[in-house]
Parts: sequence; structure tokens; C-alpha cells
Amino acid sequence: MSRFRKDPDPRFWRLNRSIEFDWRLAPYDIDQSQAHARGLCAIGVLDDDELAKIDTGLEQVRARMGAHGFQFDDSDEDIHMAIERLLGEEIGPLAGKLHTGRSRNDQVATDVAMVVQVHSLQAIELAGATMERLLELAERHRDWPMPGYTHLQRAQPVYLGHHLLAYFWMLARDVLRFQFALDSASVMPLGSGALAGVNWEIDRRAVADDLGFEHVSPNSIDGASNRDFVLDYLAAASTCAMHLSRFGSEIVIWSSSEFGFCELDESFSSGSSIMPQKKNPDSAELLRAKSPRVGASYAALLGTMHALPLTYGKDMQEDKEPLFDAIDTVELCLEATEGMLEGIEFDRERLEEASGDEVLAATEVADLLVRKGVPFREAHGIVGGLVRDALAQGKALSELTPEELQKSSEHLDDSFYDLLKRDSWLESKRIEGGTGSEALANQIAFAHETLGAVKERVRDERDS
Repeated sequence: MSRFRKDPDPRFWRLNRSIEFDWRLAPYDIDQSQAHARGLCAIGVLDDDELAKIDTGLEQVRARMGAHGFQFDDSDEDIHMAIERLLGEEIGPLAGKLHTGRSRNDQVATDVAMVVQVHSLQAIELAGATMERLLELAERHRDWPMPGYTHLQRAQPVYLGHHLLAYFWMLARDVLRFQFALDSASVMPLGSGALAGVNWEIDRRAVADDLGFEHVSPNSIDGASNRDFVLDYLAAASTCAMHLSRFGSEIVIWSSSEFGFCELDESFSSGSSIMPQKKNPDSAELLRAKSPRVGASYAALLGTMHALPLTYGKDMQEDKEPLFDAIDTVELCLEATEGMLEGIEFDRERLEEASGDEVLAATEVADLLVRKGVPFREAHGIVGGLVRDALAQGKALSELTPEELQKSSEHLDDSFYDLLKRDSWLESKRIEGGTGSEALANQIAFAHETLGAVKERVRDERDS
């Protein structure tokens, strides 16, 4: 740094140094450097022999960094400077030629974009595996009645398969969000330089093809300063983690003694340090707790980028820790969810018992009155009164006498008792997207198509 005569103050050095976390960029930085070297060779900055030496040297650096016991030097400010230093140790002054035609600004942006591409695809693949487990469980439990809830109060009966598929469709939307992040990161910043572009007419599109990017940034200022693709990944990860937290919360509730709807496999449960009888759904609880951590990563980078003048500020160094933490967290949570689903067991008897409360048929009774010409709001009030009277007398709805029914409405006759047979509650929901058997069968078929499309998306991206 010829501009400076003083060494950095140790306090500033600790604040400024990023090698403790950006070391994770190493494989991407090496791949990028090799592609950049080929671009330099194509315009005559490097000859073939120099290109070969740089390429071999970078592979030697890759091997050294991957060896057991490798440590960075105290003088390494970031991964880019560390690799440049190591390359110099391998091939001498020729290493200095590699930085021709690029800045650390576009270099780091390109590395991070490559990270987002790789891990967006990984999230899609992991989400697909979890979707597959959910679909398997939904098919296996497609005719198991259970109570559906609003406000955590029993509301209407549904089939367990229908309920499980709700999480399938959440993850299907997450796949689309991660795909958007992948596409957003498929624009290569390299060639933007510090902010104005570079003086060397490197074929950016050839380098982009070499690295697997779909496009090159059309504006050098935007290319050097853009971190939208990181925000896109963090937004997708935050929503996905939120979905998994909802699933985790229901598993915690359902596996309690009070509910007894399901039980996690021992391999995803924990005991108590003092109470020998305990089997705790810790894995599901942690799905709840991890979600705000991912959301905080999104908020942290959004705050960092907020009102930041163009183009580059060292503030943007703070993009990596939130990104890496979110990657680790959401991928672990998806893997854990898929594992939990693999061994979960549901209690059909408890589910049926809980879904057998005739009060859950209240909406069906109201609809019965509507079919007989009663306006829905009036029918709603009539049925609410019936429920109140039955509860006050400690009766089930079916135990109300015909006389009591007639006092409430002249339209209530024997069809009221027929309707209270539980099968009719579930099978009346024949509308597309409803819980009825036929609608559920159609939903399962659509879910298979959707899952197939997710798997094909992963295959296509891996092959490209």
C-alpha cells in the first residue's frame, strides 16, 4: 500500500479484517481467478505458458488450503489477498499479473453471487426432499380424520393428508423464491472493476459462460454495488424458515400428552437431565427458534444496504456473515425436517376421537339451513344458539330432541341428524382445494406433478 506510510492500527485491523468469515469464498475465488486468467490470456495479457502456470498454481493453493492444519497468515486481510499471497509463494511475481483487469469490488461481488447460486440450488433440492416426505405421509394418511384449528380451537374436521399437504405447498412456494434468488445471482459482476469498468477489453460473456453465469451486468456501477441477490436469498430463506417454524410448532403441540396426535422418532427427540420419563420434541422446538435468526440476517443486510451511497462502501463487507449463517441455518433446518418426517408416527385413534366432536359440524348445519332458504347470517345465529343450548345441557348436538330443534328453526328436521354423521362433514368439501376425498386425490396428483417439476429443475441446473 504505497499510499500509506503507517501500518494499520491493530484495533482497525481487527475491525477491517474479514478472513475469519470470508475464507468460505475460497473455492469460488479460485474458480473465478482461473476463469479470469483465461479471459486475460484471450486478449494477450497472459501467454499460454503463463496461463498454465497460474492455473496450476491456483490448484496448488486450493490443495494447500484444503490440507489438514492449514492456517492463514496474520497479515491476510481477506480471502482475496490471502489467495494472491499463496499464489505468489507458488509461482512468484507472475501472481501479480492475475489482478489485471479486476478490482476486489467486482471480485468479491462475483464470489458472493456464485455462493448464492450454489446454495439457492441446494435449498431447492433440500426443500424438494422434504416435500417428497410430506407427500408420502399425505398419501399414507389421506383418509385419517383430524380436527382442523383456528385460534388453536377446534374448528372443522379435515383429513390428516390434507393438513400435511399445506406444508408441501408452502415449500413449493419456497422453491420458487429460491429459484428467483438463483436467477438474480446469475448476472456476473466481474468486469465492473471498482465502479467504472476496466481498461482491458476482456470478453465478459466468455468468462460468464466459463463460470456458469447466464448474463453479465449491463452497468458497472450497479455491478459493483449490487447485493440484491443476497437479499433475495435471505428473503427466501427467511420465509422458508418461517414455514418450518410453523410445522415445528404444530409438532410440539401435537406430540404433547394433551393432544397425543403424533410422536417423533427417538433419534429426533431428547430426554431430560432430571426427569427420566421425558421424551421432548427438541428438534421441532429448534425449528421454531431458528426462524427469527434467519429473519434477523435478512434485516441486518437490509439495514446495511439501506441508504448506502453508490458504489462500494466497506459496509458491504457485512453481507457475508448474515448470508453464511442463513445458509447454514436454513439448510440444517430443511435436512432436520426431512429426517423428522421420516420417522414420525401418528395416532389414528386420538385423531379420530378429537375430530368426532359434533360441534365441529356447526358450519355444515348452517349450510343445511341455507339450502332450505335461510339466509346464511340468520342460519349462523340459529346454529350458534343450538350449540349454546347443547353445551349448557351437557349434550351432544345429536342428543337435542326434534322439539328443541323446531324451537330454533322450523327448517330443522331429520336431515339434521343425518348430517351429524361424521363422514358427511369431511366429504361435503368437494370444492377444488378442499379436504374431501375426491378433491384430495386431485390435490395429491397435482402435488406429484409439482414435485416432479422441482426434481427436474434441480437436474437441469446441475447439468447446466
